[in-house]
Amino acid sequence: MFEILLLLLIAGITGGIGRSLTGFKRGGCIISIVVGFIGAYIGTILAREFNFPDLWKIDIRGISYPIVWSIVGAVVFTAVLSLIVPKKN
Repeated sequence: MFEILLLLLIAGITGGIGRSLTGFKRGGCIISIVVGFIGAYIGTILAREFNFPDLWKIDIRGISYPIVWSIVGAVVFTAVLSLIVPKKN
């Protein structure tokens, strides 16, 4: 249970960093967590595709969470998302 809460916290932080770097302001904490997990997935795929090394990752009882690639993936995801979602007035 502690591992899941820690992964949610890390995903929220990395998603929040990714959202703030692109200027995506919609949503709150839950959206940051979702963006962090999707960003980790996208960032890991990009890192493997281009043979980039794991710069900084956290291992929690067999679960590896790439911090840097999660932020990069979150930036890519929110940049694409901000192009698709219409802006609020």
